[in-house]
Amino acid sequence: MAAKGSASAAPADRLVVITRVFDAPRSLVFKAWTDPERLMQWWGPKGFTTSVLKLDLHQDGAWRFRMRSPNGTDEWQRGVYCEIVEPERLVFTYAFEDAAGNLGHETMVTVSFADEGAKTRLTVHHAVFESVAVRDDHVRGWNEALDRLADYSARVWVININQLER
Repeated sequence: MAAKGSASAAPADRLVVITRVFDAPRSLVFKAWTDPERLMQWWGPKGFTTSVLKLDLHQDGAWRFRMRSPNGTDEWQRGVYCEIVEPERLVFTYAFEDAAGNLGHETMVTVSFADEGAKTRLTVHHAVFESVAVRDDHVRGWNEALDRLADYSARVWVININQLER
């Protein structure tokens, strides 16, 4: 298992920082990251489905997901929550595991949620990857997942507004 490094110690070519603005309130976007039913609606690249197998949302609580690719291949991910500040920040470890349950290279993810009027500015900081190629694969994966989150949060926000107007 790799040592956990701080963001400041991360080599610039092996980290990912992505910022997006979502047309939904911060509380809703935070719930999309912390409620298993909501998380399964968007986690993973385009075409993947995700099953939340474990999500213990507290400091030192574990999470474990199965992502299934469009061709039926399963990918297993897991980690531990290091910090949860609702609705501002999530910090967790992240690693793939093989079929025998052995962890691969472990990284650290920090997700920040900030109010931007009625919208939410979300920043994902993910580091330190073992190679630039793996980093690039995660850039693609995160961007596709965040596209799915944007679609999901916009749909849910419209439903919430319609229910409030009744």
